Amino acid sequence: MPDPQGEDIEDFDEPEEGDIMAGDRRIARADTALPDWYASDTHYRPIPIVWFAGALLLQVITQPVVVFLGLGLLGLSPLVVLALALLTTGLIWHHTWERGMSVASGVWKAATFAMLAFFLGITALGLAS
Repeated sequence: MPDPQGEDIEDFDEPEEGDIMAGDRRIARADTALPDWYASDTHYRPIPIVWFAGALLLQVITQPVVVFLGLGLLGLSPLVVLALALLTTGLIWHHTWERGMSVASGVWKAATFAMLAFFLGITALGLAS
């Protein structure tokens, strides 16, 4: 396939002036900023961090809402509100697990569990005071 400037693509496979060679392998070319060996074999997959961030946002938003609705509007006891907060945290964990966290690495699972437990603990401390 001809290049718009009239050069064939095959012309780029041959060493040119300005190419940096290491034996028979080109390390860098004059027409690009990246060396030839910098060809990504994989694709960026942000899925576990997206699941973690989604769980974090849900937890940070729902815990104050549960406390506000339970204590402020409905006048429930702090123990019942804590049970609702625990139930909400369990639902967030289940939703995150079903979205795909079950196939993520153990580090992502542990980090998600620790984050959910941390924010549930903050809610429990607030209800205890």
